[in-house]
Amino acid sequence: VQLQASGGGLVQAGGSLRLSCAVSRNILSIDALGWHRQAPGKQRELVAALARAGSINFADSVKGRFTISRDNAKNTVYLQMNSLKPEDTGVYYCNAYELPNRTYWGQGTQVTVSS
Repeated sequence: VQLQASGGGLVQAGGSLRLSCAVSRNILSIDALGWHRQAPGKQRELVAALARAGSINFADSVKGRFTISRDNAKNTVYLQMNSLKPEDTGVYYCNAYELPNRTYWGQGTQVTVSS
């Protein structure tokens, strides 16, 4: 599975961005899709995950501000980010997860939130 993330950029605090991740395969055949991020000097962390059946998980830090969705016809998963904060700055990676234990990663897109 190949994943191509896009949509990052520079935005002021309080602004919005929408990230897109184009997937090379039918996303309905993938067990889960998600977004992680990595801030400078920090470990990569889960931001949001969307299971094939539709269940969604969010990091506590983004609940109420971020949403994750997918377009099955376009094999694309989105991360809508609202009310952005400087602490949301980092490289955002989309990933695909397949049972029992295989993860694919995209190349990452930079998000910078200025105060």
